[in-house]
Amino acid sequence: MFRHGDTIVAPATASGGALALIRISGPDALVLCDRCFRAKRGNRLAASEGYTAHFGTLNDPDGHFIDEVIVTVFRAPASYTGEETAEISCHGSRWIVSAILRTLIHHGARPAEAGEFTARAFLAGKLDLSQAEAVADLIASDNRAAHDMAATQLRGHYSDDLHALRAELLRLAALLELELDFSEEDVTFADRSELYRLLERIQQEIGRLTDSFALGNAIREGVAVAIVGEPNVGKSTLLNRLAGDDRAMVSDIAGTTRDTVEERITIGGIGFRFIDTAGIRQSDDPLEQMGIERTYRALDQARIVLFMADSHSSLSAEQAALLRRLTADPDRKVTLLLNKCDDPAQCPSPQLPTDITPAITLPLSAKYGYGIDRLTGWLTDCVDASAIFGGESVVSNVRHYDRLRHASETLTEARRALDDGLPTDLVAEEIRDVLRTIGEITGEITDNDILGEIFSKFCIGK
Repeated sequence: MFRHGDTIVAPATASGGALALIRISGPDALVLCDRCFRAKRGNRLAASEGYTAHFGTLNDPDGHFIDEVIVTVFRAPASYTGEETAEISCHGSRWIVSAILRTLIHHGARPAEAGEFTARAFLAGKLDLSQAEAVADLIASDNRAAHDMAATQLRGHYSDDLHALRAELLRLAALLELELDFSEEDVTFADRSELYRLLERIQQEIGRLTDSFALGNAIREGVAVAIVGEPNVGKSTLLNRLAGDDRAMVSDIAGTTRDTVEERITIGGIGFRFIDTAGIRQSDDPLEQMGIERTYRALDQARIVLFMADSHSSLSAEQAALLRRLTADPDRKVTLLLNKCDDPAQCPSPQLPTDITPAITLPLSAKYGYGIDRLTGWLTDCVDASAIFGGESVVSNVRHYDRLRHASETLTEARRALDDGLPTDLVAEEIRDVLRTIGEITGEITDNDILGEIFSKFCIGK
């Protein structure tokens, strides 16, 4: 776990850009900067007010010029970490960044560990643990839905929901604890029927958050979409059309794609993970057989399937059996894409057995782009991201999901204890467990190992 009380430094931007930002935080941050920075106006950073920027030169320990920089001062406690902080904006040369870091370390700073700046912000009470985790998600977001979900969590809306639930449970726990203090006098401070209704309502709210994980995790990881069909039906061509680039190899030779090819594509502000699979057919080729096995594994993971068929050919018995199996799952959305419909006026519509019911059947030409807009519209309709875009709390973190499930199970035990008329101390213990569990999400109850695991996934400069 992190060492406290010292001054840390790290680059806050990736190398190779025109400009770079170096962050230094801790009790001696401004003093250490003054040892190597000379402001054009001659003022010292340690004597400057917060939220001020200073232009000057930064020199190495031997007094040699490194770069002209701008240093922004943030005074404790009004900084990201709650400590004395400076941000040094310099040119993006890797040598310049390394030289400035070496200079500050020479003067007494130490290199920051991964996530240490945000960990200090959490420990200073600048944000709770769920908000701290949202920082990493915000940095990693590559589409609007992932961004909005992380931003809602970072702004504290999700934490507010959990704090409200915890406050109600604390009130209940206090009444039950009061009963335990007066147990010899056989008095009741908490109405049991009201207590039961409140536990039920809290469990419903926790259930709503838990149920949102399926959407939140899919948005965070990318909504998995498998593209399947016979060899040479146009799966790779479709992937390239959606990606706007030649990401998958296309050939007239059947069996060209022998492994799954994955591509992340943003459509309508939502991130999708498209998986181009090996064509499914009978084959004696060991490598092709391995690819087909991986296709079936990809189908098990994907909740959206684009089943491609040649619009000018009938479905084989094998393909019909696979499509029947896929559409039988009510939780999986399947569209039948009739590809190679290069002339929309001459696209036949094959008759399907009555027991095969894809969500939609779309004629298209992956080669020329006909029908692609309808397909992308259907894909975004499959993912109801309105709650995310509307700023509602959506759970995307596996750790939170696990803790919420545990809280729900414990609430069930508490309600059962009330139904069975069990002693107050047993009911109180179940509620204490729920309080601890919710507190682990927000960081009101922490464990050093958990904190170390969370912040180790951050980038160094954050």
